[in-house]
Amino acid sequence: MHDEYTHKEFEAMIDEAYGRLPSAIREDTKNVAILLEDIPDKETVEELGLENDTELLGLYKGVPRTERSNDAGFELPDTITLYRVAIEKESYDSGKHVSDVIYETLWHELGHHFGHDEAGIEKREEEEFGEA
Repeated sequence: MHDEYTHKEFEAMIDEAYGRLPSAIREDTKNVAILLEDIPDKETVEELGLENDTELLGLYKGVPRTERSNDAGFELPDTITLYRVAIEKESYDSGKHVSDVIYETLWHELGHHFGHDEAGIEKREEEEFGEA
């Protein structure tokens, strides 16, 4: 049906996608951990009201930069989790290379880190990628 990548190969594509981001964005995301999972856990699927565990490409968890205070003290890093199975499925369904789906998903989730809501991110995706 489609290629499956090893965890190590997928991590290499994530590193490559991160490197494609503008340097200003990379500088402003030093405290964001990028995680890789095969699928979201059952609690995440239920919490987000998803129909199945292969429709979520990525998930941002943290405090958006627009909501942070300077006196917050020590904070754990925000996280962006990328879901391998859904990304591979999206690649197959869309005809895009997996690395491009990773880049677009990372770009989308970083939009949440910078305080954008779904509508704002979709508008920026249309400008950046020609699609929502």
